[in-house]
Amino acid sequence: MAAVVVRHCRKGLYKALGNGRVPTLSPKCTGVVRQKSTVQYISRPDLPKLAYRRVKGKSPGVVFLPGFGSNMNGQKAEALEEFCRSLGHSYLRFDYSGHGASEGVFSEGTIGSWKKDVLFMLDELAEGPQILVGSSMGGWLMLLAAIARPEKTKALVGIATAADHFVTAFKTLPLEVRKEFEDKGEWTIPTKHTEEGVYKINMEFLREAENHCVLQSPIPITCPVRLIHGLKDEDVPWHISMQVAERVLSADVDIILRRHGQHRMAEKDDIKLVVYTIDDLIDKLTTMA
Repeated sequence: MAAVVVRHCRKGLYKALGNGRVPTLSPKCTGVVRQKSTVQYISRPDLPKLAYRRVKGKSPGVVFLPGFGSNMNGQKAEALEEFCRSLGHSYLRFDYSGHGASEGVFSEGTIGSWKKDVLFMLDELAEGPQILVGSSMGGWLMLLAAIARPEKTKALVGIATAADHFVTAFKTLPLEVRKEFEDKGEWTIPTKHTEEGVYKINMEFLREAENHCVLQSPIPITCPVRLIHGLKDEDVPWHISMQVAERVLSADVDIILRRHGQHRMAEKDDIKLVVYTIDDLIDKLTTMA
């Protein structure tokens, strides 16, 4: 089993920067970005067009994978673009089908279809080795992409990684509650993140998601892995990140727990932590190259 280092970040910031450099973080890097990449679209045969923003630059590049129902215009995604631009590294962010500015119907999406979106973007637009940064469900897709494209994936940063989460959360419900949702054909999950106050998950989505679960066996990922999770996360339990760390085959795995961190990890210090973590990985990868 890979050694797991757990860093409890209570006050201040994680600055394990191998060469001592600290990236300059302007206000832009904490959510207010004045200069943005242009939204572009890429077509696929018989599949929805995907919207993306890209900054070209050095390797390793950074690819951001947003969460369920989220999009590429969140604070973390924009801060990472500014950071990568400041260092001259390439950066790619995009919307899954049915999300944000991409074509498609959200309710028709599945873990499998969104995984295909990620692999398509890696194959078509991400040049050279990449650091995949996955937020929530994006952390699950990050793992699936790393398994499918090991030659392209040089490091992973999971933020509130939701590996297998929909499937395992549904199975923990009382039997009578599960049966009620199954009879209805839809599972409603209370959330603060939508106007309706719920996420609606159909049973077909759950059954399809079971085909992409990763936590039942060793995860064949050997690159450096960093898992950041808030102890106050009310949506995805932090112990999921612990499970991921235990199952990946990599010998270079760190878990960073933030005492007051919540699910979205969108506070300024949360974003700085993510940036510092990626900066450390860029330094490690360029030193090894």
